Amino acid sequence: MKNQYCIIMAGGVGTRFWPMSTTGHPKQFLDILGTGKTLIQQTFDRFLELCPPQNIYVVTSDIYEQLVCEQLPNIPKENILTEPSRKNTAPCIAYASYKIHKLNPNAITVVAPSDHLISKDDVFVKAIKSCFAKAKAEDCLLTLGIKPSRPDTGYGYIQFVNTPSKEKDKRIYKVKTFTEKPEHEMAKFFIESGDFLWNSGIFIWSTKSIISAFEQHDPELASLFKEGNDFYNTPEEKEFIDRAYKTCKNDSIDYSVMEKAENVYVRSSIIGWSDLGTYGSLYNHIKHDKGNNALVGKNIIQYDCKGCIVNVPKDKLVVMQGLEDYIVVESDGVLMICKKENEQQIRNFVNDVKVQKGEKFV
Repeated sequence: MKNQYCIIMAGGVGTRFWPMSTTGHPKQFLDILGTGKTLIQQTFDRFLELCPPQNIYVVTSDIYEQLVCEQLPNIPKENILTEPSRKNTAPCIAYASYKIHKLNPNAITVVAPSDHLISKDDVFVKAIKSCFAKAKAEDCLLTLGIKPSRPDTGYGYIQFVNTPSKEKDKRIYKVKTFTEKPEHEMAKFFIESGDFLWNSGIFIWSTKSIISAFEQHDPELASLFKEGNDFYNTPEEKEFIDRAYKTCKNDSIDYSVMEKAENVYVRSSIIGWSDLGTYGSLYNHIKHDKGNNALVGKNIIQYDCKGCIVNVPKDKLVVMQGLEDYIVVESDGVLMICKKENEQQIRNFVNDVKVQKGEKFV
């Protein structure tokens, strides 16, 4: 396991879960499911099956460094990499990959978001181990693909071609195309065709392979982070990163590398995955009462309510009557009540609150 590493991406803001998720305390640091552990803690624990704590790195924003320290006390402080600004996933992955590669040129890494739900941990670990084996044996870039259960327009899709006979794991396929979030009809076509998977945003490769891919497909980004080889794992690292982020572009790893590279593979997986991007997706992962309400909170009394999502602090008493298909959330003195079907408006709510009430509540 000494060559196996994990990079957890934890810099997102997550306004779609406002008012629980705020700029100062985004969703990865919340126990959003009422399990007793935050999403980043669940992610960290999951990866302990694959690598030791000293091989787990977290890339986050400067302003969340203290939160990561508090919630993950077992991670070495030098493994918390802080970004001065949000520049999407490509710079984040490049930074961590070049740093780890300098420490260990034989490193194999799994890169994952900090705020996704995976309910089948044992299946997940088995899938990653299989990908580790392939990444160790050959120059390739792998991603986990999720078998789709519905024509969801909120996810990216990966089209694959049949497994080459040489593959030991018959669930690993060569990638043909990546498609960003499609319209409903297109998503429906993808599902019916049977050769598309959801893009989980979880990647596996050797640091050697991803650095080579950056150099080939995004030489500007590669050149920038290669300059840091004199500074990584030294006291000058932070100063270099602050400089680098001023000039590096905002880009996703999909656009920077994955959509351009030829040596890309996907492993089809059924791991109980959700990116928990909306309250609607959260609803599907919380136990329902007789009225199909998903309730998180110790003191909720409801009468004739159906299909609601309720998340309130343990010490709050909430009495509800006659609500159907509503979101009711209370957090830090903010109460939001919104129809489930209109939850896409939450971002507008956040913008309006900023304008009318200032930054205090967001």
